[in-house]
Amino acid sequence: MRSLIVIFLLLFSNFSFGQKTFSADDFLGVVLSNHPMAKRANLLPEMGERSVQKARGGFDPKGYYAINQKYFDNKQYFSLNDYGLKVPTWFGIEVKTGFENNRGTFLSQQNKTPANGLWYGGVAMNLGQGMFIDQRRAELFKARVFEQSSLAEQNLQLNELCFEAGYNYWAWFLSYHSQQVMTEALELATVRFEAIKRMADLGDRPGIDSVEARIQVQNRTAALRQFDADLTNNRALLSTFLWTETDEPLEVSEVTTPPQVDQVEMTLVELPTGAEFDSIVNNHPYLKVNDFKIETLEIERRLKREMLKPQLNLQYNLLNQPVNYNPWDGIAVTNYKWGLNFEMPLFLRKERGDLALAELKLQDAQYFRNNVKAGLQYKISSALIDAENAKMQVEIYRNTVQDTKTLFEAEKQMFDIGESTLFLLNMRETAYINSRLKLIELIVKHQQALLKLNFALATLVQR
Repeated sequence: MRSLIVIFLLLFSNFSFGQKTFSADDFLGVVLSNHPMAKRANLLPEMGERSVQKARGGFDPKGYYAINQKYFDNKQYFSLNDYGLKVPTWFGIEVKTGFENNRGTFLSQQNKTPANGLWYGGVAMNLGQGMFIDQRRAELFKARVFEQSSLAEQNLQLNELCFEAGYNYWAWFLSYHSQQVMTEALELATVRFEAIKRMADLGDRPGIDSVEARIQVQNRTAALRQFDADLTNNRALLSTFLWTETDEPLEVSEVTTPPQVDQVEMTLVELPTGAEFDSIVNNHPYLKVNDFKIETLEIERRLKREMLKPQLNLQYNLLNQPVNYNPWDGIAVTNYKWGLNFEMPLFLRKERGDLALAELKLQDAQYFRNNVKAGLQYKISSALIDAENAKMQVEIYRNTVQDTKTLFEAEKQMFDIGESTLFLLNMRETAYINSRLKLIELIVKHQQALLKLNFALATLVQR
C-alpha cells in the first residue's frame, strides 16, 4: 500500500511535495471523497429519485391488444380482436379508448361488430373505495416522502462516518504527541543517567544516584514502549478510513504527522436557547427521518380507512362505427355501453383490523419520536457541557505546564550547583512531563467533545 504522501500528490495538487502534516480537515476531506461508506451514502438521494420514478410509472398510459381465435373442422368459429389505450389519471379516473373487430362463423351476438369494426371511448371511475386515495396514489405519496427521507438519511450516515473517523484521528493525534513527549523525556533521562554514572565512577556523586537515574530510564523506556504500541495501532486504525478514488486502501506513513499541539484552536461554542433551540432540534435529520416515517404511516392509515368503503366501480363507453377510419363521424350519444360493479364485505373484519393496526403503528412511531427528541436535547446539552468543560481545563493546564516547567528548571539549576537532590529533580521533571501529557489529553478531549456536539447536531457534514 502506498504512503499518505502519495495521497497528497494524487488528490491534493495544492500540497507541496515535502508536506507531511495531515490536518483533521484534510483527513475528513479524503474520507468523504473516497470512503466506501461515503459513496454508499451518496447513493441514497438517487434511490429516492428512482423510487418516485417507479411510483409515477403507475400513472403511465398503457396500450393493449387482445386476440382470441378458435378454428375447428376447417372453420373459423370466431376471431375476437380488441386493442386500444388506457390512461390512468391522478383523480382515480381511467380514460380508455379502443377498437373492436370481431369475425367468425359461430360468433355470439354480443360480440358482433360492424364490418368496419367498432370504436369505443369512455371512462372508468371508482365512486366508493379508491375515490380519494388508492394503492397507486399511496405508493407515489410514500415515494415522495422516501425521496425527502433519503436526503436526511444521507446526512446522518455521512455525519456518523465523519464522527467515527474524526474520533480516531484525534486518538492518533494523542498517541503521536504523547509518544513524542515520552521520547524526549527518555532522551533526557538517558543523558542524565550517563552523566551521573560517570560522576559516580569519579566519586563526585553517590553511587545510589546512578541507580535512581537508571530506574528513571527504565520507567520511561517501558512507558515509551506502550506509547509506541498505541501509536502503531492508532495509525493502522486511521488508515482504514483512507481509500483512493478507485477503491484501493491506503495507509498512513510513519513520516506523516498531525499538527503541532499549539496549532490546535480552542473553539468556543454557544448554542441558542428557547424557540431557536427547539427549531434546531425539530429540524435534526434523525428527527426528520422519524417525521417522514410518521408521514408514511399516515398515508397508510388513509389508505386503510379508504378500504372500509364499498367497491362501487362505474364504466361508461361511447360506441361508434368509424367511417373512413374516422371514429367521430356519425357518433351518437344513444350508442353506448355502461356497467356498474358493487362489492362489500359484510363484517369488514379484515379492513377494520388493518386500520386498527395502522393506527397503532402510527401511535408507536409518535411515541418513539417524542423519546428521540428528548434524547437529542440531552445529547446536545451534554456534549456542549463537555466541550466547555474541556476548554476550561485546557486553559488551566496551559498554566500548569508553564508552572511545572518553571519549577523543573529552577530545581535543575539548584541540582547543577549541588543544592538539590536527584530525587527532587526527578519529581519536578516527572510533574512537568505528566502535565504536558495531560494537556495533550485535554486538547484531544476538547476536540472529541466538539465532534460529539456536532454529531449530536448532525452538522459535521451539511448536504
